[in-house]
Amino acid sequence: MAGHDNSNGSTEKSSSGMDDLPTFNPENMQNNMKIILYSRTFMAIIGGVIAGILGLTSLTGFIFYFLVMSMTSVALTAKAKFSIHSYFDSWNRILLDGFFGGLMSFVLFWTFAYDIVHIF
Repeated sequence: MAGHDNSNGSTEKSSSGMDDLPTFNPENMQNNMKIILYSRTFMAIIGGVIAGILGLTSLTGFIFYFLVMSMTSVALTAKAKFSIHSYFDSWNRILLDGFFGGLMSFVLFWTFAYDIVHIF
């Protein structure tokens, strides 16, 4: 993951107080968000296949999805060494963005794996 840009060009503090705000490189932020999206989509697909193979149905399958997405959030936070503000502008970016984005992929692969293993 790419961090924020600390190269201001000067080492003196200004009296305006604007130097206290972290500056983020937009390309790095976009790359970090892309990594989160790909990671959540991949984990939704893998989680859907596992839920289908295990034979989870109805509410237990959706609880499994939320468990997988929560574990993904913790893993991404650990990957960032628990210093979220070095890579993102808020905690919501890593914890909640894309949480429901992989739901359709999860349901697709969940039903596909369930049908292959338990019906055919």
